[in-house]
Amino acid sequence: MAKGFKGPKTQGPVGGPMGMKGQLQQLQKLQEQIELTQAQLAEETVMATVGGGAVKVTVTGDQRLQAVEIAPSLLEEADVEMLQDLILSAVNTALDQSRELAATRLGPLAGGLPF
Repeated sequence: MAKGFKGPKTQGPVGGPMGMKGQLQQLQKLQEQIELTQAQLAEETVMATVGGGAVKVTVTGDQRLQAVEIAPSLLEEADVEMLQDLILSAVNTALDQSRELAATRLGPLAGGLPF
């Protein structure tokens, strides 16, 4: 080596041992926050209404169908296909709302990762 030349500085893994420990603590804290948020989502609900209120569906923030309400007047007409379509539409709308709620709550914690 040339006189006065000091080769490149080397470091241990990503900021050294203390840096790794700090990163692991941050990851653990983030995991705890995500788990808490997921538990809160399981308690929150969204409701979708279709057919002018003829069918109402309630879904939790963790995408579990909680309730289906059908207006009695809808059953008097006995149009099974229409009832099936309304139920499908309400469930899919409620699931979309539930996913949006989860993305809103979890997105900031996960840096935009899909859930």
